[in-house]
Formats: sequence, C-alpha cells, structure tokens
Amino acid sequence: MTFAVNTEYSLWLAIPCLILGAGYAMLLYFRERRYEFTGRVKWLLAALRTLSIFIISFLLLSPLMRMTTNTIEKPIIVVAQDNSQSLVFCKDSAAIRAKYAAEMKQLISDLEKNYDVHSLSFGDKIKDNLSFDYNDKQTDFSQLFDDINARYANRNVGAVIIASDGLYNKGNSPVFLAEQMKYPFYTIALGDTSIQKDIIVSRVNYNRISYLGNEFPLEIVVTANKCSGQKATLTVTKGNETLYSKTIDFNSPRYIETFPVQLEAKQAGMQHYRVNISTLENEISYANNYQDVFVEVLDGREKILILAGAPHPDVSALKQCIEMNKIYQVDEAIADNFNKPLDNYNMIILHQIPFKGKNNLPLLQSIEKQKIPVLFILGSSSDISVLNTMKTALNIKSQGGKFDEATPTIANDFALFTISDELKKLSADFPALTVPFGDYAAGNSLNVLFYQKIGSVQTRKPLVMFNTVSEAKMGLIAGEGIWKWRLNNFLQTSNQNAFNELIDKIIQYLSVKVDKGRFRINTKEKFQENESVEFDAEVYNESYQLINDPEVQMTITNAQGKKFPFTFSRSNRAYHINAGVFPVGDYKFDAQVKIGGKQLTKSGLLTVIPVNVESLNLIADHQLLYTLASKHDGKMLYPGQLSQLPALLKARDDVKSISYSKKTFNDLVNLFWVFMVIVLLLSAEWFIRKRYGAY
Repeated sequence: MTFAVNTEYSLWLAIPCLILGAGYAMLLYFRERRYEFTGRVKWLLAALRTLSIFIISFLLLSPLMRMTTNTIEKPIIVVAQDNSQSLVFCKDSAAIRAKYAAEMKQLISDLEKNYDVHSLSFGDKIKDNLSFDYNDKQTDFSQLFDDINARYANRNVGAVIIASDGLYNKGNSPVFLAEQMKYPFYTIALGDTSIQKDIIVSRVNYNRISYLGNEFPLEIVVTANKCSGQKATLTVTKGNETLYSKTIDFNSPRYIETFPVQLEAKQAGMQHYRVNISTLENEISYANNYQDVFVEVLDGREKILILAGAPHPDVSALKQCIEMNKIYQVDEAIADNFNKPLDNYNMIILHQIPFKGKNNLPLLQSIEKQKIPVLFILGSSSDISVLNTMKTALNIKSQGGKFDEATPTIANDFALFTISDELKKLSADFPALTVPFGDYAAGNSLNVLFYQKIGSVQTRKPLVMFNTVSEAKMGLIAGEGIWKWRLNNFLQTSNQNAFNELIDKIIQYLSVKVDKGRFRINTKEKFQENESVEFDAEVYNESYQLINDPEVQMTITNAQGKKFPFTFSRSNRAYHINAGVFPVGDYKFDAQVKIGGKQLTKSGLLTVIPVNVESLNLIADHQLLYTLASKHDGKMLYPGQLSQLPALLKARDDVKSISYSKKTFNDLVNLFWVFMVIVLLLSAEWFIRKRYGAY
C-alpha cells in the first residue's frame, strides 16, 4: 500500500504555505518581547506554530490523499461435478460412490495450496458445493456454463475442471456453448463406454392433448442391447387395467423396433398411462424399462376466428402460431365473404376491421352483443373513426390519415399474465409496426403490455393493450406487421418460441372465461418431479376489489390420504405459495379463506410426473469430453489420473496470479486524523506557553 498527495494546484505552493507558517512564528516568538523563553523553548514553540499554520494553509489548496492498494489474486480453478443419476446407473457406480468422491476431495485439497478453488455441482440445478448424492434428474450443461460466465466475468479464471460422463439431456451441446469461454478446460471422464445388457423403452411419441371419445396414438420405441434370443413383454396400463400387451423376441444383439398403439380417450382430464417392458436377469439398469405418459383429455376444442378486411401476412403468421396449440381450432376468412354464426367461436381476431369503405358496424355490434372476446389489430386500412365508437377505452385522434413506425417497449407494471425473460429481451429488438399517427387517449381501465417507441423516443402511447368490455375481454394491437416479429425471432434465435409465447399468452388470456368468483386459485395441472409446485391466489371483496388482508390456507393430499398443510404468503396485491418438490403421483388441493365471516373454498387436482431421462442412455460419451478439452487447450483424464492435474496446471504459463492496483482518493480536510494533528499541535503549543508563564 502506498500513499501520495495531489492537489488541483501546483505542489510548489506548499513552499509559500511553509514560509507563511514560519514567518508568523518568527513574528510571534522572536519579535515579541513580553515573554522571555529560553532559546530551546522558543524554537520548539515556533516549530509547533509553523507546522500548524502550514497544515491549515495547505488545506486551502484542497489536497487529496491518493492511496494505492496492490492485491494479488490467485488463479481461480472452477471444479464442476456432474451430480446426475446416470453416473450411478452405470457398471462402475459402486466405485464412483465409494472411491471417486474421496479422490476428488483430495484433488481439491492439493489444488487449494496454490489456487483459489471454487467447487460446483450441476445436473438439473447448480449447487455451490461438491455433491456426490447423484440425485439430479437431468443434466444441463447450458445452465452450468451460463452460471460460470455470470460468476467469473472479468476474473482470473485459470481453468475449468468438469467431471462428467458426457451425457446431457437438457439444453444445447456443451461443445457449442463453450465456444465463447476463453479459459482451458480439463475433463474427467466418468461412466462406462461399453455396451451392457439392457432393455430400454427409449422413446414414446404421443400427442399431449386428446379429445374425449377420440382415439389417440402412442408410438413406442424399444431398444435392447445384448439380449439376442430372449423375450420380454411390452404392456401399456392405466391404473390396474392393461390396455395393450405384446411379446417381443429380441433377434439381434442391437435390437430396435417401433410399436404403434391406439388408445381411446374415455375420460376427461389428465390421464396417466404407463408403458412398461418386463425385465431380464442381469440388466445394467431396470430404471429405463418403463416410461409414464400423461395425456390431457379435453371435452372439446376452442374455436378461434380470424376475420380480415383484406389478405395480409399477419393473418398467416397468427394462424400458424395459434394452430401449434392443439386445443385451438382456427378458421380464417375475409369479412365480406363470412356468413357463419359468430356464436360458434370462443374468440374472434379482427384484422383491420373496421375496414375503410366497408360497413362493418353490424358485425361489431353482433360481437359486442354476444360478449365474444375479441382482439383488434389496426393497420393502414383501419377505420379509426368507427373504432373510436367502440368501447375499447382507447381513442385515437388520427391526423390526416398518417402513420408512424413504432417498436415495442415493455410496460413494467403489466400484471394480467407473465412473460418470460427471453421474450422481454427479444421484444426490444422486434421490428417496427405501422401504427396510426395521432393523439392517443387511453382510459384508466386499459392494461398496457407494450408501449410505442418512435425512433429513439419512448412514448406513453399504448401498442399492445387489454380491457374488459361488458364482461367480455378485449385486446388491441395498434399496428400491422407482426409477421415481421415472427421472422425476427427466428433470425435472432433460430426458432419462433418468443413470438409463439406472446401470441399464445394473448390468446389464452382473451379466450379463457372470466372467473367471477371472489376466491381464485391459479396453478398448472402437471408438474415434473424436480419442479417446485407453485400456486397463485386472488381474493376479492364484495366490490370486486383485489385484497390480501385475510389469511389463505391450503391442504395438499396425496393418493394415500396424507395431508400437507400450507399458508399462502402475501405479495403486492395477491398471494403466492411455493410448496416445494413432491414425489410422483396424483394430488388433490383444498384452499380456504374467510372474508367477513364467510368461508370461501377452492379445490382442484394436480399430477407430479416422473423424469427418467437419465436412465435412457447409459453409454458414457467420452468423445464429447475429449472434444471439449482439446478445443480449449486442456486434457481429458480418467478418475485414476486425478493426481496428475496439479502438475498439469503448474506447468501452464497462462495460469498465474495477477496483481491488481486500486487507487482511492480522499480529501485531506475530511480526514479526522488531520484535524487531530492540528489540535495536538495547537494544544501542545498552548500547554508549553502556559507551563512557562505565558498566555
């Protein structure tokens, strides 16, 4: 640590400050004859006065004290341990459980002598320590690399050590993801690359949604290794009922076959089926001999109508997006050619209707009378004057039929539904929509999702908004060209997930019937076994105002009748509960709240489904680990070679400690010790003068 003094003036001015102090002391003690001090005392008093006057006058120059601190940062070695189940499904699982953990701990102990070692475990989540329980249901390298990039940006990372079997079943390829990471990788190859005796229900292809009374297909893919000449039975069951059975003869050492099965949807709701194949002796794992299938059986599809004033690419983009969700059936038509009953539809999308030069008023009045949810999409052919007569809570004073180009910016206070962080990020780069130019008067009942950004100017003009009109939901997109959002989404990410999410959330919000109850519970019907079960609740008073004063309680009951009580925590205007992770099975929930002496209740069902992807592939992928290490100037090692790692790292010239210099500045006038020095100098002078009889 070093110190220096700087001023905004020349340090040469310190000399006049010293002369000033010395001159004042000389006048006081060598010219004044009232008091006679001995020569030594006189010079001491003069020195004290000189120093005090010098310091005080020097402080008038606004001096700064510069303090330089040098910090040595050791190289950071990140050790990431795969904690997924596939590691203990393999042949050497006993060795991994018993011997490997101790060897890894010894390695870290050796590395800590020279490096700053940070240990992580990864699987379906990241843990800030080494874990060897191997309970994670999935392996996600994407999450691991994102976490490392976020934690150690601009840090002295010497190397990353990854211990894994190279198998992943979530996220993108580790080799691709690691391309942006500039430090060396060392991989520890765990697991077994040899092919072992095993029968696997490797894949079941099926539609997640079916309709009551219809048949739906299952496509079951069975693979078998080293089972030639043996037999097994493939079954599909629902509860205790066997719906399909077939005996399979394995006629080759590497057997694979697909079995088509047709099932009938006899009950509405979430239906649980199990695809199982009987076991053989000495299989490497029995955990992959079955898969659970969950099919949501609906009692009918929701019908969506897209009416356009004229052909437009927006219509095609909307239809393709909506039809990806099998619960919707989409019809499209030009308004002039449409003559079907409107009450056949659960929701209507009006693209540039009302249309200029067309009498669409009867159509609009019919939609309003039947209280059908509607989404208006404006464009260059929209008749704004007619739209202003509708109860949309938006009034646009169009100026000369002109149009602007507006890009979306998210409204932070939007609360009707949630959108993902990815959509929030990508929407900032969506292309501009063509919107009417003019003054926008938005009513208080409007809920705005996106505002308009004109060029670089952020406005308060709504771009995407929602309202409830006569008990029917209404949405409005104040511009045409959303097809460009879909293309831009694909250009940025090679998929259309963000655009599909936006449209799906809009359609879902508008088409779902309004719950008029004063107590509402929102949750999913299906959770994975490694996913937290969460609920949202809303409570309304008699004026249908959202409140969160009363306490909301819930009991979750499993199939065996065991009860799990919970109390909701309060958020800003509603309630939320994270009930944690539940075992696989079917559950019932009962919630209650007391408002003004009246007890309100809500009940429902949910299902926790298993995640067994870790057992589907047990042949370790050491080639991936080798590629990852070789592309990043590292090396792949095996568990028995862990002791070589410290020497390999020590031999590298790029894994070195780094010295950082940090400079801080403080005003001398603000330092307490400077004040104390001045006080001590003046006090000492006063004390000596008093001691020798002067005042």
